[in-house]
Amino acid sequence: MGLYSTAMETIEAYTGLSPAAFFTIAALMFVTYRIVCSMFVDPEEFNDKKPIDANISSTQPIPIPAPIQEPVQLGDMTEEELRAYNGSDPSKPLLMAIKGQIYDVSPSRMFYGPGGPYALFAGREASRALALMSFDPRDLTADLEGLSESELEVLQDWEYKFMEKYVKVGQIVTEKIAVLQTDDGEANVKKEE
Repeated sequence: MGLYSTAMETIEAYTGLSPAAFFTIAALMFVTYRIVCSMFVDPEEFNDKKPIDANISSTQPIPIPAPIQEPVQLGDMTEEELRAYNGSDPSKPLLMAIKGQIYDVSPSRMFYGPGGPYALFAGREASRALALMSFDPRDLTADLEGLSESELEVLQDWEYKFMEKYVKVGQIVTEKIAVLQTDDGEANVKKEE
């Protein structure tokens, strides 16, 4: 019993804490150490771990996500055609238009793709919505009429961000015009709707 009392007196003398406080702090420090250490895993140890799913064998390769494809220049497109690039078809790029310019936002699929916080803007001309910072589907339009100077500045900031981050792949047109060459070399103009 003398050793126990001596240890308790020594802890109190050197730390200035009661033995209960000392051991509580020591236990909390140990738990914190274990939590922090568990955040950092040795790469060798990580590769040696067995899969969580018992149905997956350790020899089966882990699927690697498909690489992001390079943006393809699509050219002129109507707003109706743009809607097909909203992320519902994973084989198509994810597009969005600002001030009539179409950008490939596929690299940010987690934001603009299905289920993302900005999925509403994908496949749409979103100038008014961005200027107003609105998620109202009625604001998904190129109509800038009635916007204040500060709202137009907000839109300009968005456009600069898109110009820096994403590749411009086309532009919005109200209607497509096809130029057809006839057999005798004359050009016929035909509006596509």
